[in-house]
Amino acid sequence: METLGLGLGFGLLSALIYTYYLCIRNIYRKSGGVGRDPPISVKEKAGAAALLVTAHPDDECMFFAPALLRLTGRRLSVHLLCLSTGNFYKQGEIRKKELLQSCGLLGIPSSRVNILDHRLSHKWGHLFNIHLINSIDCSICTKKQIKAFIVPASQFKLLKFLLYIHRKLYSKKKLPNGCQIFVLQSVNILRKYISILDLPISWMRPHNVMYVLDSWEYQQAKKAMYCHQSQLQWFRHLYLYFSRYMFINTFHLMSQ
Repeated sequence: METLGLGLGFGLLSALIYTYYLCIRNIYRKSGGVGRDPPISVKEKAGAAALLVTAHPDDECMFFAPALLRLTGRRLSVHLLCLSTGNFYKQGEIRKKELLQSCGLLGIPSSRVNILDHRLSHKWGHLFNIHLINSIDCSICTKKQIKAFIVPASQFKLLKFLLYIHRKLYSKKKLPNGCQIFVLQSVNILRKYISILDLPISWMRPHNVMYVLDSWEYQQAKKAMYCHQSQLQWFRHLYLYFSRYMFINTFHLMSQ
């Protein structure tokens, strides 16, 4: 009886694992990395562009590689505004070069990369100048026909404050007319580090846009991260294989 019970338990576990695998494969094939409601249709809005706003060099590949590779793969004009050089350890010039190399692999030419340095502090209230960021956002929007902002959401103070700024600008209608803001969805620590296994959960959770990388694109995302040699500590190598952000991006549309 004990052997029979173990056998049934093992069989049930195997069936559940296989079912979950089939679920991942089915969702992967159906999604094809295309969102339910893509932020911009290139065919509908010729010349339209998207602007990714980040706090540090390497944010673009650590958190946004799936979205960037899919959008640039659709030949959408994507611009990057990075609000610091990451010069905390006096590596600002090195990290600028690494960022440009990474963006090149993600489909963003250096001419579309804007890097600022505002001597960021980790103290609340001194992170960014909201009026300066509003001015820069509007300037880029006007010149580059930006129709969609892509911003992070995270427990990290800098990224959280970056989201706060754009939510405030959006609610007060300080951004150019027609601009939409797509916020990267943050997940708990368990989901964050189960890699592609998070796909069924991401699919079932509410979202407006979802991007999933194929195997070639994932290799491209890793190459982009390897450009940031100054930041490649041992735990970053683990991140490349276990973080769901290297495979999956889900976004919700910011509402006023």
